[in-house]
Amino acid sequence: MNIKGTVIKYGDNVDTDVIIPARYLNTSDEKELAAHCMEDLDRTFVTRVRPGDIMVAGTNFGCGSSREHAPLAIKTSGIACVAAKSFARIFYRNAINIGLPIIECDTDAIDEGDTLEIDFDKGELHNLTKNTTAKFAPFPPFLQDIIKAGGLLKSIGGGK
Repeated sequence: MNIKGTVIKYGDNVDTDVIIPARYLNTSDEKELAAHCMEDLDRTFVTRVRPGDIMVAGTNFGCGSSREHAPLAIKTSGIACVAAKSFARIFYRNAINIGLPIIECDTDAIDEGDTLEIDFDKGELHNLTKNTTAKFAPFPPFLQDIIKAGGLLKSIGGGK
């Protein structure tokens, strides 16, 4: 599985409270969540994100509360993948459960607006803008199957 997209970049310790603020947790409507994604950190995000874009961050992405709404808001906004140096463990699991691909790799040399191509089978993130490659641990086949199906429930025949 490969994806190609434009980078929207954030820093370290992006917590779930800024990914989707608590005032919107009274809905499970995916489009409503996406409409408010990142608004407390970046008011321009929803107007500039395009389907297939790749969110890039530093360390400890998705820290804070264990809300499943956070990766759902990111995915529904159009983000195809999140690449970060590290993720909060519960965010990592929630992202896989809803079918949002996330990868851990060195993101220091990636800048806002760069074009990336990610090869999930080889475990390579190619920065086409800078002609560099970062390695990451490829997902095992069972996780790739969950992501390709659109999430855990869909992979086992449940969900929408």
